[in-house]
Order: sequence, then structure tokens, then C-alpha cells
Amino acid sequence: MRQRRKPVMGLLFGETAGIGPELIIKALQVSEVRQMAVWVLIGDERVCKLGQDIAGLTIPYKKIQSTDEIITDEASIWMIDLKNIDPNTIQMGTISQKSGKITGETLKYALELALDKKLDGIVYAPVNKEALHKGGLDFNDEIHFFADTFNCLERFGEINVMENLWVTRVTSHVPIKEVSGLISKKRVGEIIRFANANLIRAGFKNPSIAVCALNPHGGDGGLIGREEIDEIIPAINEAKQQGLNVAGPYPADTIFLRLQNNPIDCLVGMYHDQVQTGMKLLGFHKGVTISGGLPVVITTPAHGTAFDIVGRGIANPGAQMQAMKLAVKMVQNNLNS
Repeated sequence: MRQRRKPVMGLLFGETAGIGPELIIKALQVSEVRQMAVWVLIGDERVCKLGQDIAGLTIPYKKIQSTDEIITDEASIWMIDLKNIDPNTIQMGTISQKSGKITGETLKYALELALDKKLDGIVYAPVNKEALHKGGLDFNDEIHFFADTFNCLERFGEINVMENLWVTRVTSHVPIKEVSGLISKKRVGEIIRFANANLIRAGFKNPSIAVCALNPHGGDGGLIGREEIDEIIPAINEAKQQGLNVAGPYPADTIFLRLQNNPIDCLVGMYHDQVQTGMKLLGFHKGVTISGGLPVVITTPAHGTAFDIVGRGIANPGAQMQAMKLAVKMVQNNLNS
């Protein structure tokens, strides 16, 4: 029987001033994680050494100039040293225009490798949106940057995964005062189908999807808002007619209690904190963010750069490891489908 080839995965340190370098070094200490893919560290070697110093750990790697030098059946970690930032030139644990600029450029480098089929997927340690913006990345968040690079105009979005529960949402990084105006039958339906397609891409069969209401008590029959009646329920009914396994809308204040006794594969929320709060309470150090709907698998920990604990060696690599495992699983499913 022919052995499946290991996927070639780009692994980025994220925001240099944050806990990313430490997380990467810690995650690669775990044999299961290290051996499940051909990992290619992309960034500045000095940042890698910083991560080792903070973690009090070492990781052997081989430096290469390009992915063409990789020997895929060799049990090695590879590194492309971009020589683009000296961590001694920035203040750790703070927003840095310089570091944000380099973080964006490093992401761009990895995305272009993936576009050229040199990488099967990308996993990056936490980045800081404000630093990226200050560094010249003129997008609301990373996924819009990724989509622009891949020339994806629609059907992409952020998905969060907490063990067996997937979570996505109709609106994301927008002011709360704008949310109601963005809730439409068309948009809700698109996100339901987007969730279903990405779950299938990850290997789910007939995935079950639950949809949150927008208003308290699900709108109380229109007494506290009509979005459920006019937009959300029609979108759910249309998705059912299309054969999707979807239910709702359920009031957001009880949905996570409902999931304890009636687990589902994916929860679709109406706005960011409506579902993110409950998800993170389920296990902050397990959450993964997927950039869904793109031609390349891209994941990252669902938490941030944790500037408050930078340099102390206490950062928990749990979510980083989960991001690496999930990315490899998704890539393998794509390669074998």
C-alpha cells in the first residue's frame, strides 16, 4: 500500500513582539505534531532563536533558500530565513509599526508560496491587527488580506473550531451598531451554505448546523425585532429545501446550554461576540481560527498575542498545536478527496 505523503506546511512566528515565537518552539516539541507534516519555518532566524530562549527549549532545523531544497521523506524541520527583523530593534509586548509591517510581509511571502503550489497549507502564530494596520496592511482583518491576495471576492469568512464544535458568523469585525443592517436572508443563507461547504471539505458527512437568533428571546414573535421573521427564518427554510441539515434560530443566551445536551457540528451566529464568548469559555487554549473559503488551508490560534505575558516563558501552546493539527487534517482530506 502506497504511503500517503506528508503535507508541506508553512509555519510562521506571527507577531514578533507577542508570544508567537515561544508558542511555535513549544508546539514543535511534541512528537505527534512535529511528525505529522513537513514543517517549513518562515521568518527571521533571530526570531526563532528568541522563541527558543524564552521557552528555554531548542528545536533543530535545516536552513534552506527555497522550498525546492526540501527532502519530503526526511524527518527534518526546515527554515527559510527571511532576515527581515531583528527582535532587539523592537520593544516586546507593545504595538510596533515595524513588526506589524514585517509580519504582513512574511504572511504575503507564505501566501505566494502557497499560490505557487510550494506549500500545501499555512499555520501562523497570533498576529496583532492594530500592528498590521499600522504597518501598512489596509484591511479590517487578516482574512480580507488573504482573500485579496488570492483574488477571492466572496464566499470566504472566519471559522472558529473548539474541539468538535465549529463556529462561524454572519457578520464579523464590524461595529455593533451596524450588525442589524447587515442581517439579510441572502447573507444568512450564504453563511449557512459556506459553513456546510467547509465542513464537508474537512471530512464531515451531512453536517448539522444550528443558527442563532439576533434579538433577545429570538425576537418574541416580532415584539423585540423582526430580523428573525423577515430574514433569518426564511434563510433557514431555504437551506432546508436545498437539503442542508440546519435548524434554528435559537436564542443566543441559551444556545451553548442547548449544545451540552444536543451537540451539533457547527453554530452560525449573527455577530462576533455572540458566539465567540461562549466558544472561548469552552476552552480558551484549544480554539482555532480557520480562514475558510480560500484555495489554501490557513489556520491560527483563536487567541491573541498576549502582550501581558510576553517573555515570561509561560504561554500555553495548546491552541497553537490544535491549529497545526487541524490544518494538517484539512490538507490531508483535500489531498485524498
